[in-house]
Amino acid sequence: MQAGIRIFARQQPMKTFNVPATYRSPLISAIKQRRKSDDRMKRDFTPTRLDFGPLTIFLSRHFGFCYGVENAIEIAFRTVDEHPGRRIFLLSEMIHNPFVNADLQARGVRFLMDTSGRELLSMDTLGPEDIVLIPAFGTTLEIERRLRDKGIRIENYDTTCPFVEKVWNRSEQIARKGYSVVVHGKPSHEETRATFSHSEAHAPTIVVKDMQEAVRLGRYITGELQAAGFEAEFQGRCSEGFDLTRDLARIGVVNQTTMLASDTQAIADHLRQVMMDHHSLDTTTIHERFADTRDTLCYATMDNQTAVSGMLEQQADLAIVVGGRNSSNTSHLVELCEHHLPTWFIRSADDIVSNTRIVHGDWRTHQGAEVEGWLPDAHTATILITSGASCPDAMVEGVIRRLADIFPDARPFDAVLQEWAD
Repeated sequence: MQAGIRIFARQQPMKTFNVPATYRSPLISAIKQRRKSDDRMKRDFTPTRLDFGPLTIFLSRHFGFCYGVENAIEIAFRTVDEHPGRRIFLLSEMIHNPFVNADLQARGVRFLMDTSGRELLSMDTLGPEDIVLIPAFGTTLEIERRLRDKGIRIENYDTTCPFVEKVWNRSEQIARKGYSVVVHGKPSHEETRATFSHSEAHAPTIVVKDMQEAVRLGRYITGELQAAGFEAEFQGRCSEGFDLTRDLARIGVVNQTTMLASDTQAIADHLRQVMMDHHSLDTTTIHERFADTRDTLCYATMDNQTAVSGMLEQQADLAIVVGGRNSSNTSHLVELCEHHLPTWFIRSADDIVSNTRIVHGDWRTHQGAEVEGWLPDAHTATILITSGASCPDAMVEGVIRRLADIFPDARPFDAVLQEWAD
């Protein structure tokens, strides 16, 4: 099934999803509902202030489950409920949150691959009666074909985020106009692998992971760098038969939706300027060489990142970001916060061991380690909090409860909840 057809079939108004109640939070739901009521156009990116007396928490305006994640969770849990006794598999992690994935495994769902694409269970053991869930990141056309060749119907169990499919659709559109596709993404990430696969089915495609690589690509475009080094530098990240001269003559930039939106825009702006300078074009003629693809940026990623920028305008002692360590969108929120103040990357309230010890995740290596002295003052603090798009609100509430517990003179959590529930 072609990407464009899939997008058309899945487009629908924003809706409320049926996700497990254990993922919801009375406090967070009340806050989000009030903020939405007061700011329906989402123009106010100031954080929400929670007053616990000696502890002040500023909660980011936008955080937590996005449309694509809630859609994926609803489909996955409904599939389990509706097919008792059937073998149900996840192609890989549903989303990058260990607790959600563990919940699905506890319901009997098994993973076929890890996040790098390595098989954990052989697909040769699958049959037509098996159910295979496609995760929110999507998957490659090759894997789709393998599943269909085994008689497995994936259409009703495909949880690919509609905004990821929008990127695939846009890639196809510009391909039809003769542009090659530059994907800004992490080469090993599931979503990037899926986007690359869908894009290269229609156009020559190349992946760049950051501005440094985009600058290098620009130097190949202009001839400043010799073609001999191109294949080695971008090995494994170009479509088969990619020709440096032919395939970089007309380009457009799309992205892995969880990247920093500002980084994607900066890369697109740089390559656009390269094409203008190299081909002696101006703003009225640049479309001859460079496609406008700004509409591929994910609204949820941009809202969450903009909200963090708004939150960082507050004076605070530290920031806490809640989410899975291998979550791309969450790691970028940590990256934004780290530029401004001490930031702790935790998976849940359990990582706050005490008022002196915390388990902090390194967003670069995905590893965690216990750290001493994370809280500068055990009696008073102002803390900024946000979470990734795959983090349940209940986990954020758990962190807030834990913080209130470690400040002996803090107001009771239920008193603060009542203020927002009224």
